[in-house]
Amino acid sequence: MDLCVIEGDGVGHEVIPAAVRVLKALMPAVKIYPVQAGFETFRRTGSPLPAETLAIASTYRGVLFGAADSPSFPVDGYYSPIIALRRHLNAFASVRPTRYLPVAAARRGLDLVVIRENTEDFYVVDEQTEADGNTSTAQKVITRAATERVSHLTYQLARRAEREQVTIVHKANVLPQSDGLFRRVALEVAEQYPDIETDELLVDTAAYWMVKDPSRFDMVLTSNLYGDILSDMAAGWSGGLGIAPALNIGHDAAIAEPVHGSAPDIAGKGIANPTAAILSVALLLRHHWKRPDEARAIEDAVRAALEAGHHTVDVQPGGAIGTEAFTDAVINHLPA
Repeated sequence: MDLCVIEGDGVGHEVIPAAVRVLKALMPAVKIYPVQAGFETFRRTGSPLPAETLAIASTYRGVLFGAADSPSFPVDGYYSPIIALRRHLNAFASVRPTRYLPVAAARRGLDLVVIRENTEDFYVVDEQTEADGNTSTAQKVITRAATERVSHLTYQLARRAEREQVTIVHKANVLPQSDGLFRRVALEVAEQYPDIETDELLVDTAAYWMVKDPSRFDMVLTSNLYGDILSDMAAGWSGGLGIAPALNIGHDAAIAEPVHGSAPDIAGKGIANPTAAILSVALLLRHHWKRPDEARAIEDAVRAALEAGHHTVDVQPGGAIGTEAFTDAVINHLPA
């Protein structure tokens, strides 16, 4: 197996090497191909996603991506490298599981998955501001083809994981054309999977339930923006974004990606939590490389390390263990 590794920016330089250490400890034969992307790369080379990076990612089709700085203001020539890479590899679905782990603030028994369409909606990044600076517009794009493929993937994953319910989330009462199309197509696909219960919620109602009682959900199928928000909300019930994994997946490519961002405030201090990156590698093993036993071994090792009291400062009051020490603890709990 071959893995393209992009550390990116900020804490990506710490958590991604940690995840690679865990993977190599379990599967020494995996070949690692390190390349560059992100805002640091943009400032150094003029491109946030160099041609060499795209070429290697395209060749090996499995990627571990750390984090990229995302300025909240326009920077001439800069664009989101992770969005561009998702499109380039046609990784059209983002799989965001939220499961209970033994850390402070986590909810026992929680086990849900948010799956979001990953290539369109407002994330086509088509914005304009009028010359007077007083009005900005953004284009929202929803297509039948993209909705069909993410819907089929959602129901196929539900069957594979023996899940019982998919909740389709939209705002078709306000956006009857764009969200209405997403809703209609998703429900059409749902009819082809009668063994799985389907219901639907408006996104504001879904947000209410995600706060009040997330156990109401089994799997959530939604569009790009709503999925981005709802999956982050769900992560709050599992201990925070520092332990929230994700996998961007298509038919023949996948990008494992912790979702916590570059965290410049703690970058370089050796205290970043590598759990999300490590668990993202487990998702890559399970869904892309079809190695469920190895995926489970990593997940069990993370859980065992946490149960043994190895906590980073962001998930447990008084937790003092750093990035490297936590990684060592996970490796020590891998099967011999």
